[in-house]
Amino acid sequence: MRKTNLLQKSRILFIVALMSLFFVSCNSDDDDDEYGNWVESSAFDGDSRANSVSFTIGTKGYLVTGYDGDDYLSDTWEYNSEGDYWIRKADFPGTPRSSAVGFSINGKGYLGTGYDGDDELNDFWEYDPTTDEWTQKADFGGSARYGAIGFSIGNDGYIGTGYDGSEQKDFWKYNVASDTWEQSVGFGGQKRQDASVFKIGEVAYIGLGINNGAYEEDFYSFDGTNWTRLTDLDDDDDDDDDFEILLSAGVGFSLNGLGYVTTGVSGSITTETWVYYPSTDTWDELPVFEGSARQDASAFVFDDKAFVLMGRSGSYYFDDVWEFRPDELENEDD
Repeated sequence: MRKTNLLQKSRILFIVALMSLFFVSCNSDDDDDEYGNWVESSAFDGDSRANSVSFTIGTKGYLVTGYDGDDYLSDTWEYNSEGDYWIRKADFPGTPRSSAVGFSINGKGYLGTGYDGDDELNDFWEYDPTTDEWTQKADFGGSARYGAIGFSIGNDGYIGTGYDGSEQKDFWKYNVASDTWEQSVGFGGQKRQDASVFKIGEVAYIGLGINNGAYEEDFYSFDGTNWTRLTDLDDDDDDDDDFEILLSAGVGFSLNGLGYVTTGVSGSITTETWVYYPSTDTWDELPVFEGSARQDASAFVFDDKAFVLMGRSGSYYFDDVWEFRPDELENEDD
């Protein structure tokens, strides 16, 4: 009788041990789950390219200019984010170029600066999607340059940083109503080119890029009036929140109140992806971009969607489009 009891106890203990291993395994799998999924969308209908200008108006994204490895480009393409398809629009009438900047204000797109293979540029243009027409506006107020950043706050546009023979740090404000430029002072950051910018609400966040061959670590916000220095991107304090984001030629975008940067050059081209929490001024690393590693990509941001597209790896140029879904679990098979 005692041997039977011992046998039963042994069986019970064995079953309990197996169940414990099962639950540990399940919990371990849960711990490995990460949010932030990339899903490939409809490929771009035009030529592969990098260093293009992108801006969004309503539910449409616009991709203009760029470089395909042989030619500087001037074509304009409209992406329908609801139908996931492309339509070619009126060609950009200015000098074909790459590494220009763009933004949108009040239902119109703006494009300026860049490089045409010989010279830096400072012309500035407006695109009206209702008439599919480009109109030249007042030249950019700063020096001709490329590798700058551009964004809009309210009814004003801003262009700053970039390279005009050396790295720059100045910012200029464009007044749409008067078609004039004035210098916007107060940025205390370092000079740089190929920086990244994203906008959350009516605040722009600016950082990254390269200066004198070194990655810049300072990070700022700008609300149209005041510049605020935030936590550096190489935070090595003695706490559990250490991170290091050293990156140039990446792409920034925002979605649902958070900021993101992905791809670019960090020693070599990368697929790393980071999320910024403005309420705590902190960063977290996310699952990597699921396309090929690249630099000089572009981004579209809509109310509930964000896309990263184009770019290059060495002399190879891409035409793929990837939607980022921050609330989905990472899935490399979708």
